[in-house]
Amino acid sequence: MKKQLKFLGIFLGLFLLTFLFVSCGQEQPKQEKVNVRMDLVKQSTLESILKKGELRVGFEAGYMPFEMTDKKGNFVGFDMDMAKEMAKAMGVKFVPVNTAWDGIIPALITDKFDIIMSGMTTTQERNLKINFVDPYIIVGQTILINKEHENYIKSYKDLNNSQYTVTSKLGTTGEQAVKRMIPKANYKSFETEPEAALEVVNGKADAFVYDLPYNVVFMAQQGAGKLTFLDQPFTWEPLAWAVRKGDPDFMNWLNNFLKQAKNDGRYDRIYNKWIKSTGWIKDVQE
Repeated sequence: MKKQLKFLGIFLGLFLLTFLFVSCGQEQPKQEKVNVRMDLVKQSTLESILKKGELRVGFEAGYMPFEMTDKKGNFVGFDMDMAKEMAKAMGVKFVPVNTAWDGIIPALITDKFDIIMSGMTTTQERNLKINFVDPYIIVGQTILINKEHENYIKSYKDLNNSQYTVTSKLGTTGEQAVKRMIPKANYKSFETEPEAALEVVNGKADAFVYDLPYNVVFMAQQGAGKLTFLDQPFTWEPLAWAVRKGDPDFMNWLNNFLKQAKNDGRYDRIYNKWIKSTGWIKDVQE
């Protein structure tokens, strides 16, 4: 009898241990799943924007006609208007964050703002560090040449000679295009677009290579009688907004916003105002 009771006690003990072990084993994954879900919520930029009630937009003022400062000190341009429409669609405040170009990607990564909207070309090198939304406009590199060369220089190929000096802005796809496609020319880089273009106006360089929209504006502002505009792009470059990696919710929202804006007239209104027209130039010129 004692042996039977002893055996029964051992059996009940093992049963209880097995039950506790199974129960604990089943509960743990649930807790882990909860933690994973909480981490995903914390990583969502979209949720953070809605919670704070503001959309922080990073850009570098000076790239006409995408982001500029007008005579009153306001930030204006194609990207600025699109950013305001974006904030309006979210029901939050638009907060502009003007940032130097060479530090704009690190600033995004370290959460100084939520998105880059600054006429940024999608490149494989940049894409290693950040994610790009679907392109919102396609541009290419064009050339402003000193007028004295208009009978000799008809395309970028004619500039591929050591007798010519070509300028562009430091760290841009304009600079990359010169180095890749016009390697024999003497190249000079500048911190800003106006500095590089004025070098050609003042006769200190032969050609300025940069994005089509900017060159359209600069030609209208300061090129008459001094420059010749080779307006046929010789590269294909999509511009897109940039966000931090690992945020599918924000990417999904932005792509849908862009599609809707292009189909309900908002995009066309902004495009016609800043790209097709130059009426805004008087508001930004000193």
